[in-house]
Amino acid sequence: MGKIIFYEDRNFQGRYYECSSDCADLQTYFSRCNSIRVESGCWMVYERPNYMGYQYFLRRGEYPDYQRWMGFNDCVRSCRIIPQHRGSYRIRVYERENFGGQMMDFMDDCESVQDRFRYQDIHSCNVMDGYWIMYEQPNYRGRQYFLRPGEYRRYTDWGGMNPRIGSFRRITDFC
Repeated sequence: MGKIIFYEDRNFQGRYYECSSDCADLQTYFSRCNSIRVESGCWMVYERPNYMGYQYFLRRGEYPDYQRWMGFNDCVRSCRIIPQHRGSYRIRVYERENFGGQMMDFMDDCESVQDRFRYQDIHSCNVMDGYWIMYEQPNYRGRQYFLRPGEYRRYTDWGGMNPRIGSFRRITDFC
């Protein structure tokens, strides 16, 4: 079980809302979010309702302003707790949508997709085991995308604006 607290103002001031489960629409609880305290668990917070828009991975800790979680603004409209996973990790990435083209399996982190997969774009993937975060740029930087076990036939299925993925890594038990 996790716990996350959203505050309307910076430095944990103003109205706040405590959450301990997934919430598809936080708009009724606060109008803006300028600081977050993660008391337990790992979370993805989303810029828009229904787990859409920019995604931000947060682990236990304090985020006194939205720049600390790499946010672009004070908009947080949904959140999802990331379940703990104990076991193996496996993701299969594809060069084309609908699992077409070249394919490669990974069981560990990849800090440069270009170096290991030889393609700059990932159009589809299949997460067979574990929870993963994809990043738009190498070295785990840029836009983030949370992937649970399942099939992603095109990059829009994981919330991507384009197929550009520079790196990805497992969400391990550091939560």
